[in-house]
Amino acid sequence: MKKITLLTASVAAIVAGCTDTQTGTLTNQVAFGEASYLSQSAQIRGGLPAALQNISSQFRAAVPTTINFEFNRANLDGQARAMLDQQAAWIKRYPNVQFSVYGHTDLVGSEGYNKSLGLRRARTALNYLVSRGVNKGQLRAVASRGETQPLIATPGPERQNRRSVTDVSGFANLKNSRGTGLDGKRALIVYNEYVTDEGSEIVTDEQQ
Repeated sequence: MKKITLLTASVAAIVAGCTDTQTGTLTNQVAFGEASYLSQSAQIRGGLPAALQNISSQFRAAVPTTINFEFNRANLDGQARAMLDQQAAWIKRYPNVQFSVYGHTDLVGSEGYNKSLGLRRARTALNYLVSRGVNKGQLRAVASRGETQPLIATPGPERQNRRSVTDVSGFANLKNSRGTGLDGKRALIVYNEYVTDEGSEIVTDEQQ
C-alpha cells in the first residue's frame, strides 16, 4: 500500500511540473489529495438515491464532517468535540436518516496497525455522537479506511490524514412508538419534510 501511495506522490510531482507552482510544495500535495478524496467520496455518494445525495450535500455544507486526531491517538480534543457537537445537532433533526463514520490514518506505521487505529477513531467519534443524544440506530456503520485514502500524499506524519469522516449513508429503519418502521412511502415523506425545512419547494406528481 505504501508503494502505491509513493507512486501516487510521484505522479503528483510530475503533474505539478506542468504548472507554475514549485514541484513538491504543500499546495500541490493538498490539491492532489483532495482531488483523489473527493473523487472517492463522489463514487460512494453516487450509489445513494438522489434524495439521499441531496441530503448528504446539505449535511456537508451545513457542518464540518471531518475531525482530526493527534499522532497515534484516537482521543478527541476540544476542536473535535465542538465539531461533533455540530454534527450531532444536525443529525438529531433528521432521525430517519442514517449516517456512517469512517476512520483514517496517515501512512506512519504498518497497514494492519493503521486499519485498527482508523477503527478506534471511528468508534470514538460514533460514541461521542451517541453521548450527545444521537440515536445509535441512526449510525449505520463504523468502518476503517486505515491509510488507504490520504488527503496529502506523504509517507510522514500528517494531521490532515489522521481523521474521521461522517456522512449520510441511507434511510434509518427505526421503530417508532407505534411500532412501524420506515417503508418507501414514509421515506419519501421524510425527505419531503427535510427539503421543506431547508426552504426548498416540493413538486408533487400532480404538479408536474
